Amino acid sequence: MPSDKSARSYYYLMHFIIFIWGFTAVLGALISLDSLPLTWYRLFIAIVFLGGWILFRAVKTSMHPFRTFTRYDFKHFIINGFLIGLHWLLFFQAIKTGGVSVTLVSLSSGAFFTSLLEPLIFKRKPALYEMVFGLMIIGIMYYIFKVNEVDWRAVFYGVSAAFFGALFSVFNGILIKSYRAVYLSFFELLFAWVLISVIMLLTGNYRSLFEASLQDMFWLLVLGTVCTAYAFTDSLNILKKVSPYTLTLSINLEPVYGIILALLIFGDTEKMPPNFYAGALLILLLVALEGIIKLKKSGA
Repeated sequence: MPSDKSARSYYYLMHFIIFIWGFTAVLGALISLDSLPLTWYRLFIAIVFLGGWILFRAVKTSMHPFRTFTRYDFKHFIINGFLIGLHWLLFFQAIKTGGVSVTLVSLSSGAFFTSLLEPLIFKRKPALYEMVFGLMIIGIMYYIFKVNEVDWRAVFYGVSAAFFGALFSVFNGILIKSYRAVYLSFFELLFAWVLISVIMLLTGNYRSLFEASLQDMFWLLVLGTVCTAYAFTDSLNILKKVSPYTLTLSINLEPVYGIILALLIFGDTEKMPPNFYAGALLILLLVALEGIIKLKKSGA
């Protein structure tokens, strides 16, 4: 049993990781590159960082890190890699089109998609409360976006990103039981990078990679290392000391952190009417309530 001081440090680490995830959207707006080269750089930097770590550990332990993987394993890596690649591409496209706040609220639709995908993939009966909460979230999103006349292209990109993100998460919930997190994330990010590279070649956008400024490269390094490789790996370590109940509820603070940061950094360009924030808060409360019900039903 960990000491109070040790447990407290993990709670601080948990909120630091969630803060980092909220900062990802802000970085997407700070970096001047379009969504395609931005996603390419994020993935490339992350796989270099993770690949270097894996090779360092392999040399230190004299073990071959990739010897046990089969074609069957790589089929899973490729599928999930493509899903996370599309998720991030659409996520950044939403930010470039409609801003941070609209994007983060649009991503809340992921709860609805998860309520549909989990029963289908895990072959269980859909829970009525999941469907009801998911439809309520979609309804609130539609209302606040319609009233505030946001760019509906950004909503489309954000909701599409939420769909691919939900699909990725459901599949990853299966894969994480069979593979170490660092290897799983490395191969998924690697194949996501391959997908984005192919899209860039087919569309002729590879020249945009050379348009990054020094300031862009600095923020890209932060995005690829701290917000991607580090945050993903450490979020799994947190579960060793923090209950899934606490982590699930705390993750709902991600859009809160992101929207507050966007307001502080971008000011009036990100400022929305009060009813937008009231709707966003209601969505977060619904997501939190759905998490409470689910965890209590599972006995967590």
